[in-house]
Amino acid sequence: MPTAVANFGEDVAIRRWAEQANTLARWTEFDRGGHFAALEVPELLAGDVREFFGSLR
Repeated sequence: MPTAVANFGEDVAIRRWAEQANTLARWTEFDRGGHFAALEVPELLAGDVREFFGSLR
């Protein structure tokens, strides 16, 4: 199953661990936002989700 990771601001996401357990189709790093990205930067999160699912068509 293709998986996407959006890493926001100061949150820590370790790519090598994500790659071990998932099929990474997309990895995006953002310089702002944080753990509550949907509240803090909803436009960035929504855009990233749209791009990921649009690529699966």
